[in-house]
Amino acid sequence: MLTTLKRIVQEVNQIPGLEPALARLAMLVRETMKVDSCSIYLADYKNQVLVLKATDGLDKTAINQVKIGFNEGLIGLVGQREEPLNIENAPLHPRFKHYPEVNEDAFFAFIGTPIIHQRKLLGVMSMQQKSIRRFSEDEEAFLVTLATQIGLEIANAEIRGVLDVNSETTIDTHKSINGVPGAPGLALGQAVVLNMKHELSQLIVRKTTDQQKEVERYRQAVELTRTQVASLSDNLGDSLPEDVKAIFQLYEQLLDANSLGREVEQKIRECWDAASSLKLVVDSYAARFAAMEDPYMQERAVDIIDLSNRILHNIMNGSGSPINTDTNIPQNAILVAREVSAPMLAEFPAGKLKAIVSIQGSNNSHAAILARAMGVPAVMGLGGVPLSLLNHQELFVDGYSGQVVLAPEEYARTEFLQLIAEEEALHQRIESEAEQPAKTEDGCEMTLLVNAGLSANLEMEQNKQGAGVGLYRTEIPFMLRERFPSEQEQFELYHSLLSAHPDKEMTMRTLDVGGDKPLSYFPISEENPFLGWRGIRLTLDHPEIFLVQVRAMLRASIGLTNLHILLPMVSTISEIDEANRLIKQAFHEVKEEAVKTNKVLFKPAIGVMLEVPAVIFQLEQIAKKVDFFSVGTNDLTQYLLAVDRNNSRVAQLYSSYHPSVLIALNQIVQTSNFCKIPVTVCGELAGEPSGALILIAMGYRKLSMNAHSLRKINWVIRNVAICELEALLPQILSCSGPDQVKEIVDQYLEIRGLGGLVRAGS
Repeated sequence: MLTTLKRIVQEVNQIPGLEPALARLAMLVRETMKVDSCSIYLADYKNQVLVLKATDGLDKTAINQVKIGFNEGLIGLVGQREEPLNIENAPLHPRFKHYPEVNEDAFFAFIGTPIIHQRKLLGVMSMQQKSIRRFSEDEEAFLVTLATQIGLEIANAEIRGVLDVNSETTIDTHKSINGVPGAPGLALGQAVVLNMKHELSQLIVRKTTDQQKEVERYRQAVELTRTQVASLSDNLGDSLPEDVKAIFQLYEQLLDANSLGREVEQKIRECWDAASSLKLVVDSYAARFAAMEDPYMQERAVDIIDLSNRILHNIMNGSGSPINTDTNIPQNAILVAREVSAPMLAEFPAGKLKAIVSIQGSNNSHAAILARAMGVPAVMGLGGVPLSLLNHQELFVDGYSGQVVLAPEEYARTEFLQLIAEEEALHQRIESEAEQPAKTEDGCEMTLLVNAGLSANLEMEQNKQGAGVGLYRTEIPFMLRERFPSEQEQFELYHSLLSAHPDKEMTMRTLDVGGDKPLSYFPISEENPFLGWRGIRLTLDHPEIFLVQVRAMLRASIGLTNLHILLPMVSTISEIDEANRLIKQAFHEVKEEAVKTNKVLFKPAIGVMLEVPAVIFQLEQIAKKVDFFSVGTNDLTQYLLAVDRNNSRVAQLYSSYHPSVLIALNQIVQTSNFCKIPVTVCGELAGEPSGALILIAMGYRKLSMNAHSLRKINWVIRNVAICELEALLPQILSCSGPDQVKEIVDQYLEIRGLGGLVRAGS
């Protein structure tokens, strides 16, 4: 069965266009299973119907004509129940509905299974037989297994159909796709894909009206590839072993006009463009080689794809080379990448970045956190969207809902510009009161701090009303380099921040890499990096890294009293003991140096990041060993809910408003107050209006957030009353899910006249 399934899925994947692929799928299933009919229906949620999209056995003139309501017939029942339905005599079933257009009078046996992707019903696949019988368990298992595999392909095909501006059919008039909200805000601008790699696997096939031009494009690309391959072979010279020489000989044969070229040019004459024609031919070749039993021949599929990607690159660079220079980047640029990184953001021209779209990642990936710190709208986790379709296109990015609209029509564009103007008006209102103290209407004072990392001094200067830095992510300067920064380099960086704001507390977190924050020069390969070697675990295993960083911090603080050192990813008391020992060692070393220069070194406050659930149950013991706590709600949520915050497949399960997370946060502040130890919240929850209000209701009085959110939270605090928030808390903590929590707080914001913030990610 497995071999048959693979063959069917592989063959269907090679067919351009969703409807032709489904037609082929129906035919293959009918032939393979030796049934009288196989049909595929896709869900149309706008009209609440299941549309017949392909059939082999029923009347093909009914395709796209027969539309079955979600509550109608056996097909509708399969969709409703979201499970297989196996009936030996379908006309006798109470839900059977006759559709004369499909000519199914002679069919009796029926089996249908839903096609589901990420909890969403995409359609229904059915098989029918003219005899009266029940389909076997093997037949049912085959259909169910095939439906699960084909679900992802249909979802990706729909996405590509939505985004392909040359597509003859679109799913939505707006050509929109939903991702995961990454950073709040709205933007309209031109997509810029930096350093885009062209790969056949990511290419969407397109038609052309100028076959001769496309033939020339292909021939020129082949000639350039031939030159490049010859150069590679010559550079390696006599050092090539025989098997590698054979690969280059294969490349030369494939580049011959009588080999690949003849078939590619035939596809171009069928009105496919050069790149699409290459893909169609090569996919077919690669599939044939991969299906062979000989391992050597199977490997040749890899060679064919590699060579063809080289040709594709040369085809695309003729007219579609990526934008990668400052002068070519438009003023309203929207950065698009498979995965946005910190260096990518740091290198992007200042003032030109309007939004971020990341194919991978989720709401709390590091890229999303950086986007929020910069005040740039971001949408993450678009899944199977090819970069080539987005490049150069005008995009509307909605960081609140996670929607990206491609090439909006004029009426929609006008609406988007109006929304952007309304958001700007709210922003101006908040800015006009930016210098007011963070105090509730009934006189409760709050301390607001900044989470910094990309440019700490700039972030502090832009938000002078902040009481300091509640979290300085020291890993970001490490990530922007190609080696570990020296002690002197770190000293200069830390001293510039500490000395610029001597009267404000500066909490510097020791190096926290691993998980979604890798160092290119210190690669870590793990099956589960978020539960692996990261944070304090890594730096304690490498005391030379830890000591150099702490020494740099201490040297930078000589003569100053505002340094706080924060330890990340702590899960055991022994880690705190070991870290304290090393900090004490570094302190004595630096103190001796300070004494020689007649300067004073003050002992810094040492704190622990509360982000691993285990430490919640040892807070009273930990409080005796440190000076303060800092709650990292991002990772605490991830570990409490067992949800990888970078995995878009489970992004909908990740929420810091989950009642269990809120109960844990409430327990932390109660225990901290009992132990009389200061506690700050530095996770993203503190920078959201709803999150900040819940934390204040619990008793938190120090919140640290990205600089862009600080003024908004300051404004919210001054427009609420602590007594009202505390009255809401029991109701919030008794909720059964995150949506209920948000509804309660959103209603309060509406009552308070702060409804404009409900859309703004509150």
